[in-house]
Amino acid sequence: MNELSSLARDFKALGHPARLAILDALRGGEQCVCHLESALGMRQAYISQQLAVLKEAGLVQDRRDGWNMYYRVIRPDIFTLIESAGGPASRPGKAFDRLRQVRVPKADCPCPKCSPEETVDRRTSPATAVPKTGAKATV
Repeated sequence: MNELSSLARDFKALGHPARLAILDALRGGEQCVCHLESALGMRQAYISQQLAVLKEAGLVQDRRDGWNMYYRVIRPDIFTLIESAGGPASRPGKAFDRLRQVRVPKADCPCPKCSPEETVDRRTSPATAVPKTGAKATV
């Protein structure tokens, strides 16, 4: 019965198109929420709700780096289950291809992928950037 409960939990977590899209976007590795938001065209709050379901199901894990939240798949075997179900969601890489095309998802995103040379100091203002050297500069 325990195996059936685990399988039912997996199917429940996979039972929403947004969660399937998020898993597809994470197929290529860890991503920050800002990149998922841009690649999937969904609002941050909505993505966070769906990520909470995936995390509760034990499919993804989060990591905080400063102001940024990163997510990664911790059960890659879930892709085998998705692919065996067939259909459009089983074709890998659609969301990940979009992620590779997105260079700067949000102009004010402070994540290292969006702003490799600078980080935004949110304690001052979003328009003030702090270069890695430590000297302040206005963007």
